Parts: sequence; structure tokens; C-alpha cells
Amino acid sequence: MRPGVVLTLVSVSSLALLGLTPGPGSTPLPARMADTGGGSQLITAQAAGTDATSGTLTWWDLRDGRWVAAGTAPARFGANGLAEGGSRTQGTNTTPTGLYDLPFAFGTKAAPSGTRVAYRAVKDSSWWCQDNDSASYNRWVEPLPQDCRASESEHLVSYATQYAYALVIGFNYDRPVRGRGAGIFLHVNGKAATAGCVSVPEDAMRRILQWADPAKRPHVAIGTEDGVTAVTRY
Repeated sequence: MRPGVVLTLVSVSSLALLGLTPGPGSTPLPARMADTGGGSQLITAQAAGTDATSGTLTWWDLRDGRWVAAGTAPARFGANGLAEGGSRTQGTNTTPTGLYDLPFAFGTKAAPSGTRVAYRAVKDSSWWCQDNDSASYNRWVEPLPQDCRASESEHLVSYATQYAYALVIGFNYDRPVRGRGAGIFLHVNGKAATAGCVSVPEDAMRRILQWADPAKRPHVAIGTEDGVTAVTRY
């Protein structure tokens, strides 16, 4: 874990904030961040404040030294808002702020045409282990290991709508800390706010999967518009 970056946003209109409105002094959001992951693709997920359950998700390309928005969509966050990733507690229904990699994608539907990221098909045997006592904590497993309780895990096929398409957000993933949280994804909207993931409409999720290029090292940055939330990079 390395300390971090802050989404240093200022009080301007939302379009200018996202770098979508041309004009003097307009600086795209990624260019105002201390760290974007070192690649040439970035997803930003912004909420108005830590208590917000909705906001905006934008995906960006670095072209000729300038960040350009490739697409944007309304986003949903945890039912209890956002929490700093390094101190988040599992089961709080909060979305962790931070800068994270995107290990792989998965879905109950086939990968959209043109998808380049690693994509796993969800089967009846596919689970995400969230059991703090399991050696497989915060991991995709097939089948569910004996030391991972089903009551403490997600049977991925049971979420056909939300997990039609999804990207794993690398929160607490490389070196999992028990009790911090497991199973944080960027996925398709359900009926309301999430249990801690970030969600967008299905069409946006398809476009993101078609856009993401592993060779360009895409990351996701989750934070607030006022810039007061320090975020952690793992």
C-alpha cells in the first residue's frame, strides 16, 4: 500500500470539471491528479461527497500528452456512500475511495465484441469468496472451497443483471487484509445503490469493456468532487 493521491477537483461546472467543455484554463480531471496509475487509460468515478450514492463515471485516453474523455455515464455507489479505502470496514455498504488496477473482467453474458481484457464466463460453479476465515478471501473460486462459507460469499450466477458484465476493481486484492472488504467491482446497475461496488448502465459497461486495453494499463480512481477525500493506492 502506498499513500496517496487526491482527486483534486475545483468548484466549476460539472462539464468543465470532466474536461468535456473546451475553453481557456480547462484542465481535464486526470491531469489534476497526483497519480493516474502510469498508463494511458483511466476511469474516474466521482461522487459529490462521501455521503453520496450517485455520481459520474468517465473513461479517459491519454493522447499526445493530453487526457481526453472517451465516454461518460451516470454512476451509483454504495448505499452508505464512500469510505477511504485504507480504513474501510467490510459489510458497511461503502464504496472504497482509491486508485486501483483492474485485474480482469467477467460476466454472465458473453464478452462484448472487441473485448481485450481477460474475461471469465460466470458458471454455476463460480463464486467470489468473502469469508474472512478462508484462504481464498477476496478471490474468484470454482467451485467454492470447503473453508469458504457460502453465506459469506457471492454466488455470481445469482446476479444475472448486475454481473451481466463486470470488471474487478483491485481493492484489497493483491495483499488482502481480512475485514477490509472483498468483491468490489465495476458492474451493471441493479435496482438501487450498491453494497460497495460502482455500477453503471449496461450499455456503458459494454462500451467500457470494448474500450479497455490491457496494453494501456487502465486503472480506476474513485473519489469525491471536493477533493477532501484522500485516497490510497495499492
